[in-house]
Amino acid sequence: MRMLPLRFLLTLFAVLLASAAAQARTIHIVAFGDSATEGWLVARDEAYPAQLQTLLRKKGYDVSVTNEGISGDTTAGALKRFDAAIAPGTDIVLVEFGTNDLRHHVSPQRMRANLNEIVRTLRKRGIEVLVIGLGSLDLAAVARANGVPYAQWTLPPGKYRARDNAHFNAEGYSIVIARMLPQVEELLKHAARK
Repeated sequence: MRMLPLRFLLTLFAVLLASAAAQARTIHIVAFGDSATEGWLVARDEAYPAQLQTLLRKKGYDVSVTNEGISGDTTAGALKRFDAAIAPGTDIVLVEFGTNDLRHHVSPQRMRANLNEIVRTLRKRGIEVLVIGLGSLDLAAVARANGVPYAQWTLPPGKYRARDNAHFNAEGYSIVIARMLPQVEELLKHAARK
């Protein structure tokens, strides 16, 4: 039986180790939105970004989910804080805005134009995107126009709502996360190939 030279074995081991390390890199996800992202009236670890990170890690994904939700934020506010919120090395951004625009009487056209700009800028940076519509605010057309996936967060009023009866409670977040999980997992596959 012929023995392989030690130098060859060490080189092969180093290549395999480097390959495994490259495949095991952490995927960085940013949850970019308003109070529904921030987790208004729930503990920080009950907000959807924290719950999503816990769920994905339980499923074996090496992820870090950053909560960049600010209560009351609008699409114009998102554009102003875009560079501060989306750090270099971000792989995936979950975009949830629009309800405050409507509350502040921003025209639907302006809101959608701002969302389009957010999504286009993310895609130009090579970042995967999921657009999220909240309640009756349907943003599927924004997602379609930009070729990105879409999730609609709708739950009946009552037991899934925080004490203001508008925002989700921890249980409500867990339900909408489970519903959007297939889209997030697909984005994780795309991000891992880069």
